[in-house]
Amino acid sequence: MTARRLPPVAELAAMVDARAFAPATTRRRLARTHTLEDLRALARRRVPRAVFDYVEGGAEQEVSIARSRAAFRDVRFRPQVLRDVGEVDLGRTMLGRRAELPVVLAPTGYTRMMHHEGERAVARAAARAGIPYALSTVGTTSVEDLVAAAPTGRTWFQLYLWRDRAASAALVARALAAGCDTMILTVDTPVSGARFRDVRNGLTIPPRIGPRTLADMALHPRWWIDLVSTEPLRFASFSSWQGTAAELADSLFDPTAGLADLRWLRDAWPHRLVVKGIQGVADARTVLDAGADGVVLSNHGGRQLDRTEAPLRLLPEVRAALGADAEVYVDGGVTSGADVAAAVALGATGVLVGRAYLYGLMAGGEAGVARAVDILRTDLARTLRLLGVTAVDALTGTHAALGDRPHHRPTDVLERAGSS
Repeated sequence: MTARRLPPVAELAAMVDARAFAPATTRRRLARTHTLEDLRALARRRVPRAVFDYVEGGAEQEVSIARSRAAFRDVRFRPQVLRDVGEVDLGRTMLGRRAELPVVLAPTGYTRMMHHEGERAVARAAARAGIPYALSTVGTTSVEDLVAAAPTGRTWFQLYLWRDRAASAALVARALAAGCDTMILTVDTPVSGARFRDVRNGLTIPPRIGPRTLADMALHPRWWIDLVSTEPLRFASFSSWQGTAAELADSLFDPTAGLADLRWLRDAWPHRLVVKGIQGVADARTVLDAGADGVVLSNHGGRQLDRTEAPLRLLPEVRAALGADAEVYVDGGVTSGADVAAAVALGATGVLVGRAYLYGLMAGGEAGVARAVDILRTDLARTLRLLGVTAVDALTGTHAALGDRPHHRPTDVLERAGSS
């Protein structure tokens, strides 16, 4: 029979984790996140539903989002053992300059809606991490202010071709004068996708106050206080807009844009030029022949045409067709550093992530973005070591394979939509 005793107070005190009883500050909450899903859960509690759904949602039935995530989930890793992995190099040269991770923080619109610091917070976190950040045409911070906020960072600029070509040319000139070293031309938005979450939520920029909004203010007072007590939420590249995101896209973006416009931009932009929104070999070859320095395989995060192929599944075919020297990036569905490793092993030069860092931004501003990047970094380093690889540049097709095409229904996305 086991003898019992009364433990000394000192022994009990040593077992108590004082941090668990400390006030729940933002930094403490972030410290308790270990995955991007943890950040997502925290973000969901911190912002209004319409804001969270804008980030989380996609077009129509959100099948494209589900396919993108399923493609990464179905990757099969092939580790090698008895390798010295004491030190690993996570850096990679992308478009002529080294980045400390094969990751670009992708352009996203309305970013100050997620957190009042918006793009400035993202740029500062990216600069400290040594990775590029791309500012969107529909950003809420000007390119001049962004560069001033993170003067040591590597700033890219993302361009939509507007109906007003003079306005597009003016944006290109501003990005050049501000010191951006790469231009991303997004080509998959002749019109806006049907994003029904935004329609149902009545999302507008700036938010309009009605009965539902007043109720939400009571649930998210800090977000609303930050919104009304800081500079007004507006677009930095054009005059104010009072409608929905879809109405904005259909009003400004040019559905007649063609290859001649890409050639015009190539002539106007003296630095690196990447075309984003490519979904096949033929278009990839066409834009590279027209002067682009790289392509991004992308379905716009599942937010434009629904039921498209997962960009990751296009990657091996496009890489094989373009050859080893082409710069081929991929986005959509990246939820961990293991996903980053998988993409590189399957042929990507690097990945663009959007939702991943926006979860961090919503959860905790600049510190939240930094936490998202840190999670990706930690995941990537661990995955390389477990694969028996000492550098990102050493990842090849021998380390990963795409899974067979399973008959997935879009479970994770649709279940989240139903529970949001």
